[in-house]
Amino acid sequence: MPKIVDHDARRLELVEVTWKVIARRGFDGVTLRDIAAEAGFANGALKPYFPTRASLIRATFSHVFGRTNSRIATSTQGLAGLSALRAFAAEVLPLDADRLDEARVVIPFWQVAIHEPEFAALNDEAMLQWRNWIRGWIAQAGDEGSLRGNVDPMVAAESFLTFLLGSQIAAVLDAGFNDPSQLRAQLEQHLGLLRTG
Repeated sequence: MPKIVDHDARRLELVEVTWKVIARRGFDGVTLRDIAAEAGFANGALKPYFPTRASLIRATFSHVFGRTNSRIATSTQGLAGLSALRAFAAEVLPLDADRLDEARVVIPFWQVAIHEPEFAALNDEAMLQWRNWIRGWIAQAGDEGSLRGNVDPMVAAESFLTFLLGSQIAAVLDAGFNDPSQLRAQLEQHLGLLRTG
């Protein structure tokens, strides 16, 4: 009787291996052969799941983004306004080894997205989702009366998103000034600029 393979589980396993390899060794040196070897498969075993390196990278970015969004959904459940914004940011900021590895995957993805329209579109879609959440929570803060009167919600949302994305790079490249406690303090500073009182 032939062995039954769970193809979805196999794809997920390969993506999990890929993001961990990229986090450890970088993006440019990773080949399909590397991923197959790390996962314990023959080189050709990847082709039915990811026929090209680009398809594997796309799936890996989507997976890492999905991991973050899953944490966000859990941590913001039942929250609104600036409380939800704080919980959201705590899941995006590289505050532990796992989230720092996610940053190590996302940074090289951005570099590829600069020149590859398909990757840029994937990033745009991801950032639009985050923008909408951030704008919604800032609007809630305004409705609650906890937002400073002189805050432009659209500018505030973009500034906050820029802080979060920049923290990915800063935590990887300049950890001495952007360790978890420093990133938490920076987050509170940003929230303080939005909050009344």
